[in-house]
Amino acid sequence: MKSHTLRLLTLIFCVVLLGVSVVTAQNPRVGGVAAPELLIPVGARDMALGGSSLAVTQGVEAMFWNPAGLIKMTGSAEAMVSSMSYIADINVTYGAVAGKFGDFGDVGVSIKSLSFGNIPLTSETDPEGLSGRFYSPTYITMGLSYARDLTDAVSVGITAKLISEQIDQVSSSGFAFDFGIQYKGLIQVKGLSIGLAIKNIGSGMTFNGPGLYVSAVDQNASRPVQKYQLQAATFELPATVDIGLTYERNFGDNFVGSVSGAFVNNNLYYDEYRGGLELGYNMEGFQIQGRVGYLNQPKADENIFGATFGVGIAYKTGNTGIVFDYGYRQVQYFAANNVFSVKVQF
Repeated sequence: MKSHTLRLLTLIFCVVLLGVSVVTAQNPRVGGVAAPELLIPVGARDMALGGSSLAVTQGVEAMFWNPAGLIKMTGSAEAMVSSMSYIADINVTYGAVAGKFGDFGDVGVSIKSLSFGNIPLTSETDPEGLSGRFYSPTYITMGLSYARDLTDAVSVGITAKLISEQIDQVSSSGFAFDFGIQYKGLIQVKGLSIGLAIKNIGSGMTFNGPGLYVSAVDQNASRPVQKYQLQAATFELPATVDIGLTYERNFGDNFVGSVSGAFVNNNLYYDEYRGGLELGYNMEGFQIQGRVGYLNQPKADENIFGATFGVGIAYKTGNTGIVFDYGYRQVQYFAANNVFSVKVQF
């Protein structure tokens, strides 16, 4: 038993080292990355916990936070829709479905889209947008996830993502992968779990399209005005390594609580520390939970996102359950983020 635990800890340690080496090898810097929408959270429960719950996140929500948690669906299938008011009047919509396939494991698909509304179209010749034309960017991320148990204590998962961005007459696309591990009963302590997620590993993205063509004269040739294509720069994805711990404990027959902490290292911004607390009350077929969390980036001049909180209500009858969650996140300079989620379990 001890040798088995040692092997598992060695595996997790090696994956952590691999993830850190992948991220740090990408020349860490502030800003200057592709597809920053990959970092926008989804689902109310985990966001209300400050994103600290990657050791215990479960079901279709886990496909974003830690794909290993997909295997922890309480039923044979789940579906969830989530909507969040993000910054600058941007709305984020997320939908996901997943099912169990026996010994093969769990498989899920997800889609996240951003809605920007109509934006006045400006150009070099019309900087004030007097033409009265508008455009609406289209940002969509589709994911395919797979998870399974390696042992009673260890689960693993992977998500493959297709990223698509279109802004008027230019577009860009790319692929990314997330890898996750969850290990419950760490060092044989009941209720203590560790989670690791290596996210957004993929190639860079470059914008292309007719919107990059400009009229110009080649100074090195005797030619009239012609169309030339500007070469857009290639930017790397915001790769991250997330490591989290959670301790869960029952208090009597009806109360349950958990405390979580997480560390996030990425090539987009400064390292981030997260914490969260969840308290729940259970009755027959009914559960209510309260959550609080916090995010902090000590090396940053200021933290854009701060305190979080939320509530959840779950009701189950027979083999069917429905979960309503709400999450709130404090935001500097903009209105706070509000997210609502509805999850159905079969």
